[in-house]
Amino acid sequence: MSMQAGDSEEEITGINVTPLVDVCLVLVIIFMVTAPMMVQPILQVELPKATTPEGEEKENITITIGKNGEWCLNEALLSKEQVAAGLIEKMKKNRDKFVVIRADKDALYGDIEEALGMAKKVGAKTISLATEQKMR
Repeated sequence: MSMQAGDSEEEITGINVTPLVDVCLVLVIIFMVTAPMMVQPILQVELPKATTPEGEEKENITITIGKNGEWCLNEALLSKEQVAAGLIEKMKKNRDKFVVIRADKDALYGDIEEALGMAKKVGAKTISLATEQKMR
């Protein structure tokens, strides 16, 4: 049996995990960078400023109304009719029956009133209007 250059008698029995670790570290870095972007709400609204006590931590349902008449239900951009239908379904599954209305400060008052009516109609125990804390 003749040996050629580069041949060895030992077979490679171990697995080289260095490339696997490198790929995993790159994925961790990518997730760390992109995770904060996923938390941002779909519909950006500028909330009115008010001096209010801090809200309680509850399981809530959020209705968001944009200044151009856009509606969201828990970060899903929907039509007004879809929000009303989705609110009924979410209220059945929600134990706290707590609804938060996030409306842009330039949103139409009629839309806010309609959202309040929707929440009351489906049996919300508590309805809250979201505001930003006013600096004193």
